[in-house]
Amino acid sequence: MARINLEQLSTFLAVVRLGGVRRAATSLNLTQPAVTARIKNLEDNLDCELFDRTQSGMKLTKRGELLLGHAEKYEHLTQLVERDLVDPAGVEGRLRLGASETIAQCWLPDLVTRLHQLFPKLEIELVVDISANLRAGLMDRELDLAILLGPLSEFSVNNVELPDFELAWYAAADTSSEAIAASYLSRPVLTYPRNTRPYRELKEKLFEQAGPNFSLFPSSSLSACFRLVEADLGVAVLPRALGREYVLAGRIREFDPGWVPAPLRFTICYMGEPKSQLIETAAHMAREVAVDYHGDKNNL
Repeated sequence: MARINLEQLSTFLAVVRLGGVRRAATSLNLTQPAVTARIKNLEDNLDCELFDRTQSGMKLTKRGELLLGHAEKYEHLTQLVERDLVDPAGVEGRLRLGASETIAQCWLPDLVTRLHQLFPKLEIELVVDISANLRAGLMDRELDLAILLGPLSEFSVNNVELPDFELAWYAAADTSSEAIAASYLSRPVLTYPRNTRPYRELKEKLFEQAGPNFSLFPSSSLSACFRLVEADLGVAVLPRALGREYVLAGRIREFDPGWVPAPLRFTICYMGEPKSQLIETAAHMAREVAVDYHGDKNNL
């Protein structure tokens, strides 16, 4: 009788869904030879070939297609067992979590704390990057969960909406709001890095207001933007949630030039397959943390 184990079936499903050994290895945190060995052992145990291997890729054989249906049923049963019976305190493994800097500066530490409390043996790998890179990492299965400017219009991706981040204009604390509002476009405007949606939308808005007569200074560090504003080296359009502590400390001030870009809309994104109780729990926990964070800020 053929002897099959969970590792072999999960590896088989990963190769099928991701279209090859390389992506499956990345998703499973294995080497490519290890993935190849598991598939070979599975074929030896079943005494049949599961894939036709050609220069264009790997295609399921008829027996491979039969196994796929059984493997998906087995995977679903395993997920039910994990959901209903496994103690979260005993869950081991790795969660590859990607987030935009706005999230990292706000409530990401609270999320990591809660995840560690629920899954004390879980290894959490953090990546902070722009949304475009996070999207690529998620689609390439290099990330399990991505918190980015979304949603992602991909059929394979689940999106969980988050509360919006309002943007505001900031200037040095010792400058009057009236003076800044009258001449703010003569100053460098500090904001999000290039190749991001906030940068592009702000650039379009500034062009509507002043034509080409403005200086837009992108930065990969939002905290650096606030320090430059504090030093009176420019004005900035940044999230109010991040600027509030600087304003309360008297280091910078808000001003109103009569317009502000639309709020930033972030989304928690993760792949729909294979289903993972751990990833779904982390996604819903992230939303709870985000809602609590925005509620606390709005009550200040």
